[in-house]
Amino acid sequence: MPFNSDNLQLFLTVLEKGSFSAAARALYRVPSAVSMAVSNLEAELGFALFERSGRAPVPTERALALAPYAREITDKIHQLNVFTRELTQDVESTLAVGVATCVNPQDLFSALQILNQRYPLLKTEILSGSQDDILPLLHQGRIQLALVFGGLYVDPREQFHCIGHEALVATISATHPSLSQQQSVYIEDLVQAKQIVIASLHHSLTDVRSQMATKTWQTDNFSVALGLVKAGIGWGNLPESMIRAEVASGTLKVLSFRNTRNGLVLPVHIVSRKGDVLKRGAQECIGLLTESRVSAGN
Repeated sequence: MPFNSDNLQLFLTVLEKGSFSAAARALYRVPSAVSMAVSNLEAELGFALFERSGRAPVPTERALALAPYAREITDKIHQLNVFTRELTQDVESTLAVGVATCVNPQDLFSALQILNQRYPLLKTEILSGSQDDILPLLHQGRIQLALVFGGLYVDPREQFHCIGHEALVATISATHPSLSQQQSVYIEDLVQAKQIVIASLHHSLTDVRSQMATKTWQTDNFSVALGLVKAGIGWGNLPESMIRAEVASGTLKVLSFRNTRNGLVLPVHIVSRKGDVLKRGAQECIGLLTESRVSAGN
């Protein structure tokens, strides 16, 4: 078999650099060794790769035809070596993270961007759903990490790190048929107004702090909830950081209460199962998220 990883790299380097001497400098060899290696490869192949009649070697048609396949193979060898190095560093092959649909994922995206630079072959799965759907996936071992709100109670099965806080604010559409025309309302007025609730379609709502109304429409998707509120169908307790553009444009209105402050402030947690031995990707993801909290002063 004429080709191996060494002479593939040598062949491509000569193609790229345009001369044996330039390729030799790039490969830390002497030019005569590079020229001899190419000649040996040509002898095994049974045809010339470079024309040597001029001052610089010119690739033949056969060399140019081989080049794309050679590049593909060397790229795969590089990826294999990177993956092998990652395995020896105890990096998992797949990192699965669940994100509660009402939690702003921007800090997670920043952390995953850094992880992707460190471990380019680490596969990442992001699952999104209601909080009551995401946490069972963690306990089942389907995901290693969950980005969720801190609940009413501490679950002894979970290990969490607080990475910030989010305010859920009572919000309506500028076209809401009753609430939008009032400068301020009492918070108890919302009990009789239809509320858009983000909750699991399969599990009971475990944290009822955000649900106030007796009449509700329910969805497990933030984008759908936002659309329903914008359409004026009902009001919703929506994450403040995720509706700023709509509030600034006047599409949505944050309600002003006469008798209390508008805003249920909840901690944002990155959660793993207690007792699980996390591999490097998950550990570093937690570290990057907790570092971002410190740098942001939360």
